[in-house]
Amino acid sequence: MKISIVGSGYVGSVTGICLAELGHEITLVDVDREKIESIRRGISPVFEPDLDAFLEKNRSRITPTTDLSVAVLATDVTFIAVGTPSRENGSIDLSYVEATSREIGQALKGKQGFHLVIVKSTVLPGTAEHVVAPLIEKESDKKPGKDFSVASNPEFLREGIAVRDFFHPDRIVIGVNESRSQKILEEIYSGISSPYYVTTIKTAEMIKYVSNAFLATKISFANEIGKICKAIDIDAYNVFDGVGMDARIGSQFFRAGIGFGGSCFPKDVRALVAFAKESGIHPNILEATMAVNESQPLSMIRLLKRHIPDLRGKRIGILGLAFKPDTDDIRESRALPIITDLVTGGADVIAYDPKAADNFRKVCSAITFANRAEEVLLADAVLIVTEWPEFERLDYRGKIVIDGRRVGQAKKTAGVYEGVCW
Repeated sequence: MKISIVGSGYVGSVTGICLAELGHEITLVDVDREKIESIRRGISPVFEPDLDAFLEKNRSRITPTTDLSVAVLATDVTFIAVGTPSRENGSIDLSYVEATSREIGQALKGKQGFHLVIVKSTVLPGTAEHVVAPLIEKESDKKPGKDFSVASNPEFLREGIAVRDFFHPDRIVIGVNESRSQKILEEIYSGISSPYYVTTIKTAEMIKYVSNAFLATKISFANEIGKICKAIDIDAYNVFDGVGMDARIGSQFFRAGIGFGGSCFPKDVRALVAFAKESGIHPNILEATMAVNESQPLSMIRLLKRHIPDLRGKRIGILGLAFKPDTDDIRESRALPIITDLVTGGADVIAYDPKAADNFRKVCSAITFANRAEEVLLADAVLIVTEWPEFERLDYRGKIVIDGRRVGQAKKTAGVYEGVCW
């Protein structure tokens, strides 16, 4: 199939490159010329294991462009995969989705035949039908359901293993209001062996939010229990090993530590909180989820001060700046509040990350960036913020280590060791 994808960030790039691997002809669209030139050179604009290899393999089937109109006219299906950032009050900012919908409508004005527009961006229930479709209709003078249709196809990609998630998903959620769109979406994913969950467009949009909100809540619950366990000298991980064996509960995401970050969980929970309040509902559990997550990283500072009460003038090492391993993404990284607190308190911070240092340097210039992890170990104390595999191979002997991610080698060998929840 001939498919255009508007937005070549994380979701758009992974989706487009992987769809090309399935044999489709893909046009990747972005206003950022650097991203487009990167794709043209065969280099993914985002770091994700295996993605460059698939891009190189399928370059003949991938056309990068900054011209949305040309892309829409040359294809039969368009995915919207632009960002939906948070406003200051936590509500969703749909300006990129709205602008993209208008441009798609303008392009469709000069096109013959049916066109399917699929919203893959994370949007609140009702967005595809009450925002995207009306804007396309207005700009194109085309009739929804006849000349074009909109659908929802949320993504459930985990950074670091997104390529695997794309080809081996737990389910493919399809939100449609007519059979033609369903048939097209099923054809797009026909090369993947996975159950389809076909539902209404609004339900599909809500499934994405509820999935992320529940996983975020599970993490915050684990962190709250973890603090109780540490206070009474119990390893929270041993507790959750036993709890997770209950089939009704499951073991995934019971990773107590310093909380969640990234581009999805914080943003989506905040958006759902704001949406609930607009609907006259007070989301107590969701608000508590975010409150626990915001306070959790600073547990590392409190533990550090047990051993170094006055941090002024002390050199504190940070291992890990990305919000999780196998990505260079620093959005909502737990390193941000930790480093801010350390610098405010007068500490001298040196940090290392194998992939995210360049991105972190753009938002924080008040620290020293190490070229090797071993340089960080020369500090007065070390905080482990991201569980990169290489941190398991370091020599922590004689070091004060505050561990937010349960790195086994640090626990075994550090001179003084404090785990956040164990």
